[in-house]
Amino acid sequence: MSYLGIDLGTSEVKLVLTDEDSNVIASTSARLRVDNPHPLWSEQAPQSWWNATLDAIAALRTQAPQAFQALRGIGLSGQMHGATLLDRNGNVLRPAILWNDMRAHAECVELEALVPDAVAITGNRAMPGFTAPKLLWLSKYEPAVYRAIDKVLLPKDFLGWKLTGEFVSEMSDAAGTLWLDVARRDWSERMLGATGLDRSHMPRLVEGSAVAGQLRDELRREWGINGPVVVAGGAGDNAASAVGIGVIRAGDAFLSLGSSGVLFAATAHHAPNAQQGVHAFCHCLPGQWHQMSVILSAAASLHWLSGVTARPVAELVAGAERLSAGQQAQAPLFLPYLNGERTPHNDATAKGVLFGMTPAHESAHLAYAVMEGVAFAMADGYAALQAAGTTLESAALVGGGSRSAFWGVLCATALGIALRRHAGAEVGAALGAARLGRLAHTAEDAVSVCLPPPIDETYLPDTDRQAQITHRLARYRSLYGALRPEFAAFAPL
Repeated sequence: MSYLGIDLGTSEVKLVLTDEDSNVIASTSARLRVDNPHPLWSEQAPQSWWNATLDAIAALRTQAPQAFQALRGIGLSGQMHGATLLDRNGNVLRPAILWNDMRAHAECVELEALVPDAVAITGNRAMPGFTAPKLLWLSKYEPAVYRAIDKVLLPKDFLGWKLTGEFVSEMSDAAGTLWLDVARRDWSERMLGATGLDRSHMPRLVEGSAVAGQLRDELRREWGINGPVVVAGGAGDNAASAVGIGVIRAGDAFLSLGSSGVLFAATAHHAPNAQQGVHAFCHCLPGQWHQMSVILSAAASLHWLSGVTARPVAELVAGAERLSAGQQAQAPLFLPYLNGERTPHNDATAKGVLFGMTPAHESAHLAYAVMEGVAFAMADGYAALQAAGTTLESAALVGGGSRSAFWGVLCATALGIALRRHAGAEVGAALGAARLGRLAHTAEDAVSVCLPPPIDETYLPDTDRQAQITHRLARYRSLYGALRPEFAAFAPL
């Protein structure tokens, strides 16, 4: 028997095929394009997700034909919050509005005015990236599209519909829409009504490890699979990453340095801190929740610097590593708010800042400033989690940025906790999705399946640099407060 994890990211669709013990047999990916037709807009064509998935499945079948024939379960992971709109005939009405689309900032204020206790229901402040404000925006500026809406799906659930023919979502992804009563794990009629919707517009809800449907017979025959295949509810990308890295019990956590940055902490109950931009969502396993601090530009900040300086990211990182402690202390400060910020500021107007530049500064100083600034933003996120009652002893380190031991130590020092890099962490969300497919098929205990991979390396706080980092972190925090009144004055380019 084998299990397939499909992770629909923003830049690619990644597939992982595992055996019945969750060992990776084969993996592949297919690239995706993001369109930015206007400032603050970020969109993708849903059909491109399906086309990329079909291409990746074809490649995976070529890599491991016999294992693919023995497929028994599929799990889905995906980028959260995206508004994917279908009419009554199943036609896509417009490009999906993605998680990093910031156009609906005014509608966030409107939504919270329409439902004064929205934060108590959803556990989260209204933010432009969430799904519900996007629908309010559409009702004003694309009324013909809005009136034609029959179903609103999240990105991975669009793939689920293409695989099974059924409209189904699950708790972890649905919690990021602002339509879910997160404590009750059910749609909120009041939040839906505030955007002119009702339950008929929503997919059916299941737990992430439960069966959402069966793979359509025509696909099973086309792909040469020799038996029935269940499709699990799946998970939002961060909850799926948690399952893949073994973060499923209260006190478990991971820090992700991907394009965005995430500090994810599993909790045994719903524990919000909405005022500081903490996301309090359902986990994808029954009876579990999680908290999440999010920064919008983590590794993306380093890629931005690479583009500006025309130097490869690896070269920039190597230059930062060569700086002495004294040189690091003289580096500029960087606020990584290139796309606004979520935790702890919930400020769509926030701007990226390099502060303290002199003629003596070179690309290595800028690279260090960017890496340190991201670490400081993650430290702000951890402080917001602590304010909600969460204290961590350690966390797994995942994402592309985890390949840098230097950045790992920098983050560990800023947060004051140990960070662990696990083997195979780069396939975390897809592996987590495959594990959910396995759980849906076998009904095993999640604790016995969702185990942490072996630890490759542990990064401890650097006690020799702690005082310097603490001092620079305090300056970093004061810089945002001083500049905040100015950010809104900068109109989008």
